[in-house]
Amino acid sequence: MAQICACQTQAASPALFKLYHYPMTAIGPATLNILVPAMPGLVTRLGSDTGTVQLTLSLYLVSLAAAQLLFGPLSDRFGRRPVVLAGLALGVLASLAGMAAASIGTLIAARVAQGIGASTGIVIGRAIIRDLYERDRAAAMIGLVTTAMVIAPMVSPLIGGILDTAFGWQAIFLFIAAFSGVVLLWAVLVLPETRPASVAHVPGMLMHEWRALLGSAKFHGYVLCAALGSAPFFTFLGGGPHVVVALMGRTSAEYGLWFAVTSLGYMSGNFTSSRLSQHFGIDAMITAGIAFELTGASLTAVLVATLPDAGPAIIFLPQLVISYGNGLLLPNAIAGAISVRPQAAGSASGMTGFAQMAIGAASTQIVSIALAGSSNAMPMAWMLVIVVVATGVAYGALVRR
Repeated sequence: MAQICACQTQAASPALFKLYHYPMTAIGPATLNILVPAMPGLVTRLGSDTGTVQLTLSLYLVSLAAAQLLFGPLSDRFGRRPVVLAGLALGVLASLAGMAAASIGTLIAARVAQGIGASTGIVIGRAIIRDLYERDRAAAMIGLVTTAMVIAPMVSPLIGGILDTAFGWQAIFLFIAAFSGVVLLWAVLVLPETRPASVAHVPGMLMHEWRALLGSAKFHGYVLCAALGSAPFFTFLGGGPHVVVALMGRTSAEYGLWFAVTSLGYMSGNFTSSRLSQHFGIDAMITAGIAFELTGASLTAVLVATLPDAGPAIIFLPQLVISYGNGLLLPNAIAGAISVRPQAAGSASGMTGFAQMAIGAASTQIVSIALAGSSNAMPMAWMLVIVVVATGVAYGALVRR
């Protein structure tokens, strides 16, 4: 049974928060991917080039990551509710600006503002969960909510493609504005302030909490577990298409079908975490997640070395095991990070999210460089093993210690 913290307002039940968290968390990843099908057409429609149009994706991701460092501390200082409302309102306005954009520069600026606004759903959503639930139950809840971050990027390109084909790319931004507007209205009506009222939220007290957070080895351990434990996914995201399409000579459609299978592994891991974290505790679940990831990464290296011509299965089937382990590890590592200093849960959530995206972005870039000139997937396989071993080292040296 959830242990509800003393909050400044008790206007909504935990069950309602669970329902609300799904769309709030889904805004960020959905907005990231929904424009992808329309990007080739934007080159001619806005008189630009492919590299410049690509900035609508990459700069969105940068702003989504960096804004978490800002909104987390702001929610500790001013409360979760006003920060969420401000972020969602910014997202609506940015989407409307994107719909009206007549140049690629204006569209890029609108996407950056979209990323800033959408980050509130991710970073504040985790902080709200920690406000409402004790540590192990928070891990279970994060496991459920994280499912939205898997489903949204799988569905949103389909929605974006249909809207672009039927009505034009402006319809994509109108859809995002409407979706964000509904979530904003819902927040206005049902979202109370969940930041614990028992803590004095004055600048001096918050500075003390932030210093204690940054000085905690256990906090840094959980953050590294979350970031490095997610790196296998980003490594595969950056290297998988090159291996399947360029090296194996398969179609992008076949890659997409295989990739959907690995998403099922991550969703299964999250579901398992939601059921078992409260019973076994977050540390046991992190250990199990690392074990699954290491098994999958090692199996990738063995299969690539022994069956190099066996097709996409040699990398996708082990990735299914890795994804399941990631689903076990990630919600629990996040719950651990935001529970070290619950009074600074917003700041902890922001730092964790930023580290996760920063290391993820670096992983995609490094693996693409490592695969350049290679005739098989072995550089990617070894990188998978390295980042998982690094996760285990971070956990053992900083958390278990």
